[in-house]
Amino acid sequence: MIKPRALKEGDRVAVIAPAGPPDRKHLNQGIRVLEDMGLNVVIGQHVFDGEEELAAIDQKRLTDLNEAFCDPDIRGIVCANGGYGTAKIADMIDYEKVKSNPKIFWGYSDITYLLNAIQKSSNLVTFHGPMVASDLNEELRTKETVSSFSPLFTGETITYDSHRSPLNTLTHGKGEGHLVGGNLTLLTNGLGTPYQVDAKGAILLIEEVAEPAFRVDLMLTHLKQAGVFNEVQGVVLGNFQVEGEEYVKLRKVLQNFFANASFPVVENFHFGHCQPNYGVPLGVKAKLTTSPPLLLIDSGVM
Repeated sequence: MIKPRALKEGDRVAVIAPAGPPDRKHLNQGIRVLEDMGLNVVIGQHVFDGEEELAAIDQKRLTDLNEAFCDPDIRGIVCANGGYGTAKIADMIDYEKVKSNPKIFWGYSDITYLLNAIQKSSNLVTFHGPMVASDLNEELRTKETVSSFSPLFTGETITYDSHRSPLNTLTHGKGEGHLVGGNLTLLTNGLGTPYQVDAKGAILLIEEVAEPAFRVDLMLTHLKQAGVFNEVQGVVLGNFQVEGEEYVKLRKVLQNFFANASFPVVENFHFGHCQPNYGVPLGVKAKLTTSPPLLLIDSGVM
């Protein structure tokens, strides 16, 4: 895998919105957080566009992404928020240009589709992490979420244990492989495409938000029948953001689905639609153990 260069104070980063326009107030609040890290922020020219014909807006979002990758002065690309539609531009990305201009690409939710597409098509490490408007705004952000950008500067490895969140083991064991994954809905949508997640020999990250238990069960079954779990080395489950009776149902679904897994499965990692929302690199080596629950992730930058 190709690792992008680590960030340093004074670097320029681009904020783009390939899944839909962000709230202006929240975006500005998040940009100030990036600036407090010592970064110079450039906003994509089409970040707030969203009223045009779908084909036109797809092209504009693609333009912002391509221009950010091709600009030698841009050292990182951070997505503004999630939404819908990144799958539609995946076929139009110039992956050779991405490969020849490696840089940090960071986001989650609908951005999952691009994280996997870029990783598979250009061999570039991508980053599943909190976004500018949706996670760094004054209403939601936590110091832990902000601090998860630190490894982009330091190149440090990431150790995730129960000090960060109470981890629960569903299936015991040890596993080692490259870290892949993201949002469950987007992982399912990618099945049968050139951008299907490659979980062979991997630690698979799965997160979701407010989906009913039966939908999670259906999507996990879809992944299973597509062979995604055949040679996986471990599964890390995020916080699925459900409450009350639905949470009880979801727990049963997860326990039953992974009951006879031949690989370790640990749940309640704070990745994705939650606060704190910890950023992690995808495509790098990772180790998952269950006694005690622990995930070790190599640096995503060089």
